[in-house]
Amino acid sequence: MIRKIIHIDQEKCNGCGLCVNACHEGAIGLKDGKAYLMRDDYCDGLGDCLPTCPTGAISFVEREAAAYDEAAVLEAKQQKQNACSVQHSGCPGSRMKQIARDPAPISQYSASQLSQWPVQIKLVPVNAPYFANANLLITADCTAYAYGNFHNDFIQGRVTLIGCPKLDEGDYTEKLTAILSQNSIKSLTIVRMEVPCCGGIERAAVTALQRSGKFIPWQVVTISTDGRILR
Repeated sequence: MIRKIIHIDQEKCNGCGLCVNACHEGAIGLKDGKAYLMRDDYCDGLGDCLPTCPTGAISFVEREAAAYDEAAVLEAKQQKQNACSVQHSGCPGSRMKQIARDPAPISQYSASQLSQWPVQIKLVPVNAPYFANANLLITADCTAYAYGNFHNDFIQGRVTLIGCPKLDEGDYTEKLTAILSQNSIKSLTIVRMEVPCCGGIERAAVTALQRSGKFIPWQVVTISTDGRILR
């Protein structure tokens, strides 16, 4: 059938993934660093994803496409929910895990790469001088404990802000928006853990970037609970 459906311009897409989160039907996915319409029958043609795209890569077209299948969408959502409930008991962020490792030799010790203080999002001044032309790192505080070479791979050469969206009161979005909008930030790196509760720090940082009205190169890195980089 001919119907209205979204189209994603691969030349304009920067792979930010905001449209993936905005698509409640699960029609959009990331592949090779780009967003793709994975299934025509999952796209309802309402375009919730359009306003979230920072590059204008998403538009409507009318073309031959499978009809929207609400039943299939609901079934896929249920399967995903069931998979999560089987794998986790209680909050995934507090699920106990013991990780066995070989002791690291003392020679692997490396000096701290931290370039400023304080580092807590709620404590740092909005107009600190070290924000001038800074490469900014916004990270969940557990990441440095999970990923062994965190200082060299992430903190080095960056101004570091940390927080825990599960334990801290309030939301970081307003503070981060002020930092991004009132300073000359060169780049933004967001590092989070794989657990769902850690998504709060990613959402706050991405929302702050959108509200700042600035075009700043950014990336999200996810660390597994056993210390691997997932993406």
